[in-house]
Amino acid sequence: MIKNKFRNIAIIAHVDHGKTTLVDELLKQSGTFKVHETVSDRVMDSMDLEKERGITITAKNTSIFYNDIKINIVDTPGHADFGGEVERSLNLVDGVLLLVDSSEGPLPQTRFVLQKALNKNLPIILVINKIDRSDARIDEVVNEVYDLFIDLDANDEQIEFPIIYTNAKDGVSHIELTDNSKDLTPLFELIIDTFPGPEVEDDLHTQFLITNIDYDSYVGQIAIGRLNNGVIKKNNRYSLCGKDEIKYDQKLSACYTFSGLKKIKVDELESGDIIAIAGIEDIKIGDTVSDNEDPKPLPRILIDEPTVSMFFHVNNSPFAGKEGKFLTSRNISERLFRETLSNVSLKVNKTNETDVFEVCGRGELQMAILIETMRREGYEFMASKPRVITKEENGVTLEPVESVFLDLEEEHVGIITEKLSARKGRMVNLYNNGFGRTTLEFKVPSRGMIGFRNQFLTNTKGSGILNTLFDSYAPWFGNIPQRNSGVIVADRPGKVTPYASLAMVDRGELFVDIGVEVYKGMVVGERNKPGDLDVNIVREKKLTNMRSASKDNTVVLRPPQVMSLDKCIEFIAEDELIEITPLNLRIRKMELDINKRISLNKKK
Repeated sequence: MIKNKFRNIAIIAHVDHGKTTLVDELLKQSGTFKVHETVSDRVMDSMDLEKERGITITAKNTSIFYNDIKINIVDTPGHADFGGEVERSLNLVDGVLLLVDSSEGPLPQTRFVLQKALNKNLPIILVINKIDRSDARIDEVVNEVYDLFIDLDANDEQIEFPIIYTNAKDGVSHIELTDNSKDLTPLFELIIDTFPGPEVEDDLHTQFLITNIDYDSYVGQIAIGRLNNGVIKKNNRYSLCGKDEIKYDQKLSACYTFSGLKKIKVDELESGDIIAIAGIEDIKIGDTVSDNEDPKPLPRILIDEPTVSMFFHVNNSPFAGKEGKFLTSRNISERLFRETLSNVSLKVNKTNETDVFEVCGRGELQMAILIETMRREGYEFMASKPRVITKEENGVTLEPVESVFLDLEEEHVGIITEKLSARKGRMVNLYNNGFGRTTLEFKVPSRGMIGFRNQFLTNTKGSGILNTLFDSYAPWFGNIPQRNSGVIVADRPGKVTPYASLAMVDRGELFVDIGVEVYKGMVVGERNKPGDLDVNIVREKKLTNMRSASKDNTVVLRPPQVMSLDKCIEFIAEDELIEITPLNLRIRKMELDINKRISLNKKK
């Protein structure tokens, strides 16, 4: 039975093409917010980190009503590192809005998410957004999307997609570019006409696949997903079908349906809707809530395997415990385990050492978001350099390879090609668009891309655009050179002095400012030559009887390079760690003692 009172849709696009802005306008024009209500921009990006970085990190759902039809909308991340969120979201929906920038066209992450949607055979509406851009090239972009569909082996039905043109910022949509539409009504109508209602049965056994988990300090774990069949009543008992066992007689403490951005408590939930329930403990994503007498689990959600891992260590530096609230291995392991409950693309493995945890994920960005989130919650720990996860097949070691898409000015093609070739990259495509910019496509081992982004921005003077996408596994590529320069390391504790900093001007670039406390083995700067340099950065100027009143007043020091978390992750070498506290980021050597470091290097 098709339920026409519901439409479940997802919005997919590349980062910064306007997904969240479009959802804002759909919410406003559907009457979700009251007339006098003040609404912030990008209301769906609820995390502080999402607002700061301007990207969607976790998939979120909202609902709007249009002509008595409830439209559930899922806003998905546009970055491949958060692909686990996208794969889960597509289990909830019956159709997809593919949003593409009218100037940039379909970019690599668009390809990644679209591939997932086509694999699930979902109908698609193409939305060309930002049609007011001065550099818009709408016809070319539409042709590029058709090429992309053909490239991804879309079937005939999928290629016959309807097209609508929007300016999400102004809340306007057009079926034809020349029509005089003033709002998003054409988009609402197209969604209702193109996408079918969910095909479900209220009379069958209950089947509710859990695709997301929220936490509330009052009711505990909240399971979110789509009710595929049957109904759920608050006072009935149900079974929880896990990966290995079925738990019977589970009672619900609350049932919710979504309206706008809020959850509304109800006593009964009907099939076809995106819903939430609370009261069942130890729920995991992929579990099914089913009938108590005759449980019928749905197929579990399959997620792509992680490709990158980092080691999280308990902080054992001389400054440990001064700035963070949660320091112990128990605190860190509980927090990481809690993260895996709601983030299915993340895996945490225990190691031989009790105070070290291996965290596996999709990429550097996903790791950086996790670290920054924990840091803001008051955790203090250390993180190692990211490394790729290899696998063995027929005795051959395989490592992940990424497709790297570059958009840069012609004059920078030579230097970037040279840099990527040194990292075992292979050019597979080059396209000159005739406007002074060139599009390149490389296949590069994931190892070679660690630490490349900052170097790329420097070499292209900030004008280059870089996107990566997991491609496949290939035989081990051998040694890949990473950082060419050494580091400047403090050889004793104390406060950084102007006198010692001045002596470092021609040795490299400092990361620490004057007056900052340092400890033995802490990295205080980047050397301009290979090999590490241990220095006394706390050295004071010796006073003499012969003094000039103005001699030191004219000394001008270069400001230190500020190292963000992303820069630190890219910069550090195999024998270094990032010390992460709520207030500071420091880079340090794994072995703080210089004599022990020398003997370890000799053994290598």
